[in-house]
Amino acid sequence: MGQQTTFHAPHGGADFLGYRKRAGATEIVYDDGVARRLVWRVAGSEYTEARLSEALRAAVGSLRVVPSLYDELKKRAIAIERIAG
Repeated sequence: MGQQTTFHAPHGGADFLGYRKRAGATEIVYDDGVARRLVWRVAGSEYTEARLSEALRAAVGSLRVVPSLYDELKKRAIAIERIAG
């Protein structure tokens, strides 16, 4: 509650990261604003929304958002599985 769930790249890119609740599961959505849209499901329940928000905020600030997202999630021991894209 009260956590930001969407993030846009501050470096002028159209990169978007966000998370949503769908059918009881948390999903992370990435969109590059041009051609690429990826969706992952967060596996397990050993994460907090605050830690997830921190990871997304750090990743979207990077020039290479997707590799940075994987790194940030790994640092926080948040497991994901790709479901679209």
